[in-house]
Amino acid sequence: MKISVAIPESALSDESLKLDKTRKISVLARACAIFKIDTIYVYQEGNYKEDGNLLVTILKYLETPQFLRRRLFPKMNELKFAGVLLPLKIPSHSTPANPKKINTGDVREGVVISIKGKRFVDVGINELIPFFGKENVGKRVTVQFKTGYPDFSVKEIQRSEAPMYWGFAVKERASLFSLLTEWQGNTIITSKKGRTATKEQLAKYLSSDVPILVVFGSPEKGVHEILGGKMKNIQNAKTLNFFPNQATETVRLEEAILGTLSIINAYRIG
Repeated sequence: MKISVAIPESALSDESLKLDKTRKISVLARACAIFKIDTIYVYQEGNYKEDGNLLVTILKYLETPQFLRRRLFPKMNELKFAGVLLPLKIPSHSTPANPKKINTGDVREGVVISIKGKRFVDVGINELIPFFGKENVGKRVTVQFKTGYPDFSVKEIQRSEAPMYWGFAVKERASLFSLLTEWQGNTIITSKKGRTATKEQLAKYLSSDVPILVVFGSPEKGVHEILGGKMKNIQNAKTLNFFPNQATETVRLEEAILGTLSIINAYRIG
C-alpha cells in the first residue's frame, strides 16, 4: 500500500528566517522518508509562492543522492543553508565502498551525460557506463546492473521496480481541491474536528492496497477552512483527529506528520 502526503505552500509560514525554514523542511523530509512516503504533494494555499519554491526545491534536493547533486542542482539562493540539512540515508543514497562489489541486479540512481555524441550514465562509482535507455541527457534515471565488475552494463528501469524503498517524488498542485478531485484512492484528512483515529477507524483504508493520501493543513488554516464549501464534494475521504485531548493550542506540521504517520504505520503492520 502506497502512502502519499499533501502539504501546503504555507507550511513554512510560522518561521521567519530562511535558515529556520530550511531546518523545518529537513525535518519534514526525514519524517516522510522514515515512513516510506511515495509522493509529497505541495499544494498552493495563500500567497506563499517563495516559500513554495523553497519547499519544493529542498525536498527534491534532499531526495536526490548526494553523488548526483552537483550535476542536478546549480548554485541557487534556495540552497543557501543546505549545510544544515540532515541526510535521509535511504537505500538509493548508499555509495559502494568498492565498485568491484557491485553485482548483477543491483539498482542505482544516475544522471545521463553525453561525451562526444555518446550517452553514458554517472552512478557515482567514478566510472561512466554506456547508456542505451530512453531518458534524455541531463536527466536523472534509475538503472539496474545487467553485469558487474569489470565490464559494467545497465538497463533503465522504473523506480517502482527497485527491490526496496527508493525515495519520494515531489509534485506541485494548483490547489488542494484540484489534487483531491484527481486523486485515485482513499483520502485521510487530518483535523481536530474529525473522529479520533483508532484502529477501527483506519481499518478500511489500511486493509487494502488502494493508495492513501494523508492531507495536512497550514499553520494558520485547517483543511476544512482551506476547502470551505468544497469539502462536501470530496469523495472517499475520512476526517480523523490523530491528537485527541492535545494540551498545546496547536500541533506544528512537523509534529503532525511524525505523529500521524507513526499511528498509521503502527496500525498498518499490527
